[in-house]
Amino acid sequence: MMLSAEYRATAESLRKEIEYHNRRYYTLDDPEITDAAYDQLLRELQALEAQYPELLTTDSPTQRVGAEPLDAFSEVVHPVPMLSLDNAFDQQEFADFDRRVRERLELTDEVHYIAEPKLDGLAISLLYEDGLLVRGATRGDGKVGEDVTQNIRTIPTIPLHLTGSGYPKRLEVRGEIFMPKAGFNRLNERARQQGEKGFANPRNAAAGSLRQLNPKIAAARPLAIYCYGFGLVEGGQLGKSHYESMQLLAQWGLRISPELKQLSGISACHDYYQQLAKRRDGLDYDIDGVVYKVDDLQQQQHLGFVSRAPRWAIAWKFPAQEETTRIVGIDFQVGRTGALTPVARLEPVQVAGVMVSNATLHNMDEIQRKDIRFDDTVIVRRAGDVIPEVVRSVLSKRPADAKKISMPALCPECQSEVIRLEGEAVARCSGGLFCPAQRKEAIKHFASRKAMDIEGLGNKLVDQLVDKSLIHTPADLFNLSLDQFAGLERMAEKSAQNLLDALEKSRLTTLPRFLFSLGIREVGEATARSLALHFGSIEAIREADQERLQTVSDVGPIVAEHIIAFFRQPHNLEVVKALQNAGVHWPAIEQAAADQLPLTDKSFVLTGTLSRPRSVIKEQLQSLGAKVAGSVSKKTDYLVAGADAGSKLAKAEKLGVEVLDEEKLERLLATL
Repeated sequence: MMLSAEYRATAESLRKEIEYHNRRYYTLDDPEITDAAYDQLLRELQALEAQYPELLTTDSPTQRVGAEPLDAFSEVVHPVPMLSLDNAFDQQEFADFDRRVRERLELTDEVHYIAEPKLDGLAISLLYEDGLLVRGATRGDGKVGEDVTQNIRTIPTIPLHLTGSGYPKRLEVRGEIFMPKAGFNRLNERARQQGEKGFANPRNAAAGSLRQLNPKIAAARPLAIYCYGFGLVEGGQLGKSHYESMQLLAQWGLRISPELKQLSGISACHDYYQQLAKRRDGLDYDIDGVVYKVDDLQQQQHLGFVSRAPRWAIAWKFPAQEETTRIVGIDFQVGRTGALTPVARLEPVQVAGVMVSNATLHNMDEIQRKDIRFDDTVIVRRAGDVIPEVVRSVLSKRPADAKKISMPALCPECQSEVIRLEGEAVARCSGGLFCPAQRKEAIKHFASRKAMDIEGLGNKLVDQLVDKSLIHTPADLFNLSLDQFAGLERMAEKSAQNLLDALEKSRLTTLPRFLFSLGIREVGEATARSLALHFGSIEAIREADQERLQTVSDVGPIVAEHIIAFFRQPHNLEVVKALQNAGVHWPAIEQAAADQLPLTDKSFVLTGTLSRPRSVIKEQLQSLGAKVAGSVSKKTDYLVAGADAGSKLAKAEKLGVEVLDEEKLERLLATL
């Protein structure tokens, strides 16, 4: 008996300690211990209850993992009906509500309200007896709901036993079960990885989770609650105002909205609405409006109810973020990097206060996952400044002959081949040097310092040249005259002459720089240099097949496919030829010497303050066959460290990478 009493006291102590930390973590967002320390406490209690089952209580924190599956939910008659709220959809309708309240209360002063976000979740009733959670029920039709107690027990933000003292003997708390956006995204991502269908939105996910007959499934879902009110109160009392009562609920361990505010008068209510509307998209949960309640409980009682709603509360709704419309066509827009994005053309519909006639479909994977088809009736969503998107199709309204959507074989802008490599979600136009949609980015990259290094040809000048149709490809740059440059905004004759001189200077380049300037996908500086040294000429690279390309150390199957796709497009070949005809040339590379360079297959990293510019040292090392990387790894052969070297030096020393100062680097190079 003494041993049993000792274990009983230990179990009770562990339960209290765990519930205390639950409250710190879930309700106050202020944990005191680490997750590992919390897990250790929970394991101790689980082990104790497993050894002595008589110690197990219904309010034990270990019971949040879920009980055995139910055959069906039983019905619950709400002792106090869970009524709906009337809605206001604009400022005038809310002003009319305020006027009615003041008239019924015969007030000349402003009404004191409380306000909080209207969560887009599932209303729930929690019944506590002597502080112990004995029942959880859905709203149902307001009079009769479903008993979901076993699922409710799995939600960590719902206390199984109230904390503190002074709570009524029987207390029914009302709240909203919801799924935070972050948890919803994780849940859907996990479903996608397992090849399962995800939920359409967080509200559906929350409702579906709470109505699982198997509580273990509900326990695995990231559900949360904010309490907003109360129903039955017996054997005790709450505060004199709604706000005061909500603060008592918080003291007893129940989670209330951090956005709950006391307001005086209609002007303050309007300001709250506007401020929350601006912050709406930044919240980690979905809301669809603001709920306002008369704060004084005696005034609430005086105002009373109509058949389905209290006269003392109203929900001022935000403009709908989702609406239903029909797809009337599909366009494929080409982005500045060549990515093709499918866009649905819609029958115009008002969404979140804006007329929407186009919505993104993201990519072909998303189209297939959502099974979107031509002529579908769809749900369109627009949240804040986010581009409208098609959320899902309404299958019940799908025409029998609705056709599937497919990616075009040719770019709609330039008719170059559209490439989508295995494992990539995005399809891209392969006509990078010619495609109008990619024109500005292609020319800016071509002129950049690490490519053709055309000094003075900045982004704004490129924009002007393209917008005025003076250039269409990089080759056109070399055909421009002094007058054409001088006629641009903020370009005097001297600046124009300097730019012409820079273009003339850039005609003599190197094969690695020229390759990099072409903007071939995945071909960066190092890969361009490796290709140039290995093949020796642009013609050899153009004619190489995938097998030969992959003999280059930096080139794998994906990079090889990008190179082949680029040189397969007649438009790209025409621009390369035009550049050569314009006088762009480079010194010949002796291919036989390429594999004999002294630092071939050696990897360097530069860090710290060096006496020479890093770009100069980098180019010197690369000319000797070395690779120059940006971070230290096990594959790094040398770290060149200048003054004030930091984390890269520490990592190199930890990995055993040889560290060189500039003097040692010079000695190494002198021996080659």
